[in-house]
Amino acid sequence: MTTMKQSPQAIYSLRNFNILLVEDYDFISKLIVAMLKAFGVGGVTTCSGAQEAIDVLTVNQAQVRNGSAKPIDIVLTDWMMPDGSGKDLMTWMRNHKNESIRFMPVIMISTFTSESVVMQARDLGANEILVKPVSAEKVASRILSIIDHPRPFVKAITFFGPDRRRRDKTWKGIDRRKTDQSQIVQHNEAA
Repeated sequence: MTTMKQSPQAIYSLRNFNILLVEDYDFISKLIVAMLKAFGVGGVTTCSGAQEAIDVLTVNQAQVRNGSAKPIDIVLTDWMMPDGSGKDLMTWMRNHKNESIRFMPVIMISTFTSESVVMQARDLGANEILVKPVSAEKVASRILSIIDHPRPFVKAITFFGPDRRRRDKTWKGIDRRKTDQSQIVQHNEAA
């Protein structure tokens, strides 16, 4: 019998984490809150729709500026809700003028996981996508992915969000970039 050697996983304390959960179904909301609390997450705020989440994020941002609150670290949001969808929330967040909201990690949660919904969530800037029914292992895995493997954000004409590529691949074609990558790195280091 052979045993596979597993790589050691980092151990995190999430007691200083603040998570905003946007979920309209009360049972699912309570279930995910219980999971997050079991992981040791220090603060969980719940909302039942996009408009309420926008209000919470706006108030939190003002409180953080005046020093009376800690920022929200991650948003977990349902895709379809009666009071504003996850799509509405993501569009508002990724177009926000404040960088702390604009760059905030988002995990999209949905029962509807057609290719179209997954692509829309990705194209709106979701960092991760979770399929309902959720399990503690899947929720933990997505949160750890955001912590352990943060992806750089990309701004293009029709997209703003985390880089959609999950791994680096060497380009085998002709390099048609106008600026050499090393020049970009040198410019950023000088700035």
